[in-house]
Amino acid sequence: MTCGVAVISSVVTVTALASAGKHNVVQTGGDQCERGAGKLYTVSSAVTPPTDFTHASENTINGVVSIKSYATSRSNSGMDGYNNPLYEFFFGVPGQRVPRQHQSTPQERQRGLGSGVILSTDGYIVTNNHVIDGADRLEVTLNDNSIYNATVIGTDPTTDVALLKIEADNLHVIPIGNSDELKVGEWVLAVGNPFGFTSTVTTGIVSAKARSVGAAARGRAMGIESYIQTDAAVNPGNSGGALVNINGELVGINTAIYSETGNYVGYSFAIPSSIVTKVVTDIKQYGTVQRAVLGVLFSELTPQLAKEKGITIVNDGILVGEVLDRSAAMDGGIKAGDVIVDINGVAIHNTAQLQGEISKYSPGDKISVRYVRDNTSYSTDVVLQNSQGNTNVTKSSDFTALGCAFKELSASQLREFRLSSGVQVAGVRDGKFKNAGIRDGFIILDINNTRVREKDDIEKIYNAIMRSGGIDKVMFITGIYPTGRKVYYAVDLGD
Repeated sequence: MTCGVAVISSVVTVTALASAGKHNVVQTGGDQCERGAGKLYTVSSAVTPPTDFTHASENTINGVVSIKSYATSRSNSGMDGYNNPLYEFFFGVPGQRVPRQHQSTPQERQRGLGSGVILSTDGYIVTNNHVIDGADRLEVTLNDNSIYNATVIGTDPTTDVALLKIEADNLHVIPIGNSDELKVGEWVLAVGNPFGFTSTVTTGIVSAKARSVGAAARGRAMGIESYIQTDAAVNPGNSGGALVNINGELVGINTAIYSETGNYVGYSFAIPSSIVTKVVTDIKQYGTVQRAVLGVLFSELTPQLAKEKGITIVNDGILVGEVLDRSAAMDGGIKAGDVIVDINGVAIHNTAQLQGEISKYSPGDKISVRYVRDNTSYSTDVVLQNSQGNTNVTKSSDFTALGCAFKELSASQLREFRLSSGVQVAGVRDGKFKNAGIRDGFIILDINNTRVREKDDIEKIYNAIMRSGGIDKVMFITGIYPTGRKVYYAVDLGD
């Protein structure tokens, strides 16, 4: 019934637009006021709103794909991808309940549905990380119904971007536009596969730029947030699809909606193409994102804070609370109490704008930072660094970088060591664990205050640390050796 209502609503909207020619026109100076359906429209004589979106649509639909993610069910207990509330905020398949049943063999099930954008004729595709996260297999369907299995080239959970590859040639590519040039009020189109309806196009305008939706996410960490906000209708399945301008150029990747129900209620959000391009280029070239760090702890300056601190020449900006040691900001002379108001000529009013600007650069890039100190404006050049405090290229690493194997303790071993759970280290070779001093036989009890009960727990904790936006990536491990000696290790996961 819900789908039926949605379809009828869409038809009514189209009908209303199609009948817009039945109106009265009243001349008022240089403008025309068009009265129709009880509403008064003012049309500037200098600017004519677009009435034909066919060029942008035709230039886009063949460059947007459908992505289905599949996972092999290994257990009927607990929460799986079908019941994960994250998929309701983002655009996977929301809240499907799977009845419990006894299964003798694992079965593959569809985990989610999303969209993707073709970036090159030889099969590189960009989508959202949350569309493909946790999938064992990815199936890509082109607009001509050709189906391919996709390989994950790399992901960046911090920006929610993932790069895929299919083995195909001569694919249709959407030209990439400059999201920095978008203006509030400009027409845009969202193209994707909502609810599985392929090649769906909706229109709207840019409602805001550099928008943060952290508060709307009910406290969930969303990483870097500097979204394009639009009122183009976006629904489950649109995630990872294209946001294009009136010229049919890619200006964003549709990522999230603000909704209490999981369906569109008025606003949607897209990652700007300037950020997507940087992330994808880094993944292809280095295997991981070369993320620049300014090195400050900060809050947004509000009128109340400005009054408290006696700041009179600006009412907003980034109020520096602390400058980190050995950071780019420290080298550039920035101090606690300064208010950052501009980066490379781009005004910085809030956190989203700061994140959006810094995310475009790599370690080693020089930027100009304008800031206010003691109600006087200053400018300094800053060479951005990576999270390790240098400008070296960050290398891609995975769980194997720990350099060992893990095995779960048997029931008899648990009794012998008087433990309820634990995972033993085996086959230590060159890697992070060996560098930290961990030897064969060490039994891991907890990592970063999280209890380790099975082998998979270690990989989950590792991935969570590597995906976090924190500067320090460390495993603090508590455990014992078979002799009963309790030992603590700090494993540096940085390069």
